[in-house]
Amino acid sequence: MDDKLYTMRAMTSTNASLSPLLERINVPDDLRKLPQSKLVPLAGELRQFLIRCVSQSGGHFAAGLGTVELTIALHYVFNTPEDRLVWDVGHQSYPHKILTERRSQMLSVRQQGGLAPFPKRAESPYDTFGVGHAGTSISAALGMAIAADRQRLERRVVAIIGDGAMTAGMAFEALNHAGDLKANMLVVLNDNDMSISPNVGALSNYFARILSGSLYATVRAGSKKVLSRMPPFWELARRAEEHVKGLIVPGTLFEELGWNYIGPIDGHDLPTLVATLQNLRALKGPQLLHVVTRKGKGYAPAEADPVKYHGVGTFDPTTGILPSNRPAASPTFTEIFGDWVCDMAKQDKRLVAITPAMREGSGLVRFAKEFPQQYFDVGIAEQHSVTLAAGLACEGLKPVVAIYSTFLQRAYDQLIHDVTLQDLPVLLAIDRAGVVGPDGPTHAGSFDISYLRCLPNMVVMAPADENECRQMLYTGFTLGKPSAVRYPRGHGPGVAVKKKLTALPVGKAEIRRDGKTVALLAFGVMLAPCLQAAERLGATVVNMRFIKPLDEKMILTVAANHELLVTVEDNAVAGGAGSAVNECLMAHEALVAVINHGLPDAYLQHGAREELLADIGLDATGIVRVVEAYFARRTRPPQAAGAGFVS
Repeated sequence: MDDKLYTMRAMTSTNASLSPLLERINVPDDLRKLPQSKLVPLAGELRQFLIRCVSQSGGHFAAGLGTVELTIALHYVFNTPEDRLVWDVGHQSYPHKILTERRSQMLSVRQQGGLAPFPKRAESPYDTFGVGHAGTSISAALGMAIAADRQRLERRVVAIIGDGAMTAGMAFEALNHAGDLKANMLVVLNDNDMSISPNVGALSNYFARILSGSLYATVRAGSKKVLSRMPPFWELARRAEEHVKGLIVPGTLFEELGWNYIGPIDGHDLPTLVATLQNLRALKGPQLLHVVTRKGKGYAPAEADPVKYHGVGTFDPTTGILPSNRPAASPTFTEIFGDWVCDMAKQDKRLVAITPAMREGSGLVRFAKEFPQQYFDVGIAEQHSVTLAAGLACEGLKPVVAIYSTFLQRAYDQLIHDVTLQDLPVLLAIDRAGVVGPDGPTHAGSFDISYLRCLPNMVVMAPADENECRQMLYTGFTLGKPSAVRYPRGHGPGVAVKKKLTALPVGKAEIRRDGKTVALLAFGVMLAPCLQAAERLGATVVNMRFIKPLDEKMILTVAANHELLVTVEDNAVAGGAGSAVNECLMAHEALVAVINHGLPDAYLQHGAREELLADIGLDATGIVRVVEAYFARRTRPPQAAGAGFVS
């Protein structure tokens, strides 16, 4: 297809000539008016529309391709939004967005002011629960099911969760609770980690229909009622059912938790999906449907490499993602970590690296290949990853936990109770700290300074550049106590990385520029915009390096020689690094004006990282503006000016 024509058609909101069925579907009510015979061709149109949109906008891709048929079947069978669909994580939710009034906006996904990358309650009544972290759907759906029962509503509630998200501990906590309550809800387990084997074919689909049907359920319930009065026969029948059903389905675990397990069935077989869901919709109690899908379904490159196509930038759908021919830029902070952990493992065989299902994102691909015996991917189990590290540290190993800032929040109790309380030498390599960008508030690392610096025994570092990141990782590794190095997504300022590893003096800042009147105290990557702003302001710039322990001597020195201190950090102002500076000054009764400049008391929405930083004034222009506004206030009459600390 001609590139110009392709672009023009893809940019139109409905693509009428390309998608005659999809064009008619604006809301699920429109979908439910279609005869079942039209659902399979609709799935083809939806998949092609998704490929065209994501190839131009970027975003989560392979997971959505794998849930096209499942999404259609769910909205076809259930009366959404009155019936509740709760998606887990939300990587797979693009087909859902397309079918629920947002088709014309799909090119804006993840862009500032555009569609959110995940389900978001404020965006649509069809997004019943805001998600972004794994393992939450069953708990949320159970809450909705309990509420529906309390209100005597005939509403159906469905949680859709992937096999990866089922490794999250809270998913099993919710399964156990729902099974105990006999809650009226359905969990769809979307299993995309295996190919569709022969037993997931016509015979398996047939049994799924039978086991989910009303006749089987009635006979099963009636038999239980009769046989329960004859305990020996009841126990024999129960065991017989388990063994016979076990020949067909691998659902013993779910059955033991109180769920009626159905499946596995082919998640791309729309007639079977619809028939099975229709049966399950009529059943009471906790039901679990196991469907097997293929990530990237319908787009060969994504099927072949679903990890590569999990989240993508723009690409040509006719050729797929091509290797970049651009000259290599400076390494990202993630790559700095990946190189360091391999170099460190060569020097110290006690090093073990742990990740909660973020091998690629955290930069551990090379390490996993070169040091397989020292590498542990624990799945989506952040709490376990931290306590596992604590146990390893107890026995003399040197664990490094590579984790995103937003996901470390899930293991906070373990960090307190199992690591810092016992003063164990666990190093946290915290990626995606600060403003993340397109993935939005669910993935932003806005709070790690605040929640780490209050922990006793903890050392917290924030590198200003690539080389400092490498040296800080080494510093933390050699300390013999809990430590964290937090760094942002993407590239740094382009500082050359020294191969030699040198431990930094703990708790020591450095002056990077001498000036007068104003001192900018920069934490982490905020050093670069502070240096730029200082050229316009004639200000002093201090690279603080350590959030804990803080260089109090440096702070008191600059306070004594400047009229205004401005702390600058890419973390929430509340309880952040600036708050630590305030506490130091007040403890020593140092009288100086202070502005704490950082992330506002609000959740930043999605958009490019640079755009978001500029919007909240965490670029050079914004820093200058904050300082100039302070001195503008100082020129007003005394009764109009503030005194002491300002933020």
